[in-house]
Amino acid sequence: MMTEADQPEIPPNPRRWPIIPTILVLAAVAVMIALGAWQLQRKSEKEALIALYQRNMAMSATVAYPALPPVPDAMLYRKSSVVCLEPVHWNPRSGSDRAGRAGIRMVADCRTGAEGPGVLVDVGTGDDFAPPDWKGGTVQGTIVPGPDQPTLIERSTGRAMPARAMLVADTPVAGLRASGVPSAADTPNNHLAYAVQWFLFAAMALVIYVLAVRRRW
Repeated sequence: MMTEADQPEIPPNPRRWPIIPTILVLAAVAVMIALGAWQLQRKSEKEALIALYQRNMAMSATVAYPALPPVPDAMLYRKSSVVCLEPVHWNPRSGSDRAGRAGIRMVADCRTGAEGPGVLVDVGTGDDFAPPDWKGGTVQGTIVPGPDQPTLIERSTGRAMPARAMLVADTPVAGLRASGVPSAADTPNNHLAYAVQWFLFAAMALVIYVLAVRRRW
């Protein structure tokens, strides 16, 4: 008579799904899908923001330049004016004039009072890095995002400083050409591409994992 010890041992099922790796892969896939959905939401938000900028560009009425950064979105691409008491620092940057000719944009960090951050003013585009002989005055132009914006890492870590805007002068100072005014259409909106990438990553992760498990079987 066969005893329990004499019975052959039943080998484990080789086609059994590994539990812990499967949970980890599914969790990673869920995160990727969530990131893709978040990018789709950001796409809608960015489209609404661009539409706001386009409405601002169509307005001819001027607004008072904000005293402190950041400039509200409702004021970007609006007409405004500031009084530059003195350009305390020049920050030449590559760019182009309104005819599309490349050059050096003359950006002045202007003092507007005894204290405060001042304002950035693009007074025109030249052919070299030599600042113009300009001592300040009233500047009328268009409010646009400043040349130095916080990076994605700075925003995500909470280290971003309030972004400063810039006023692009309608009439350049003597010796310079009128700088090109950025358009609302220049606002980047790559969120759809990012969403597609995250969804593709999720699909690829699933396919690779399934193939790996099948190969192990």
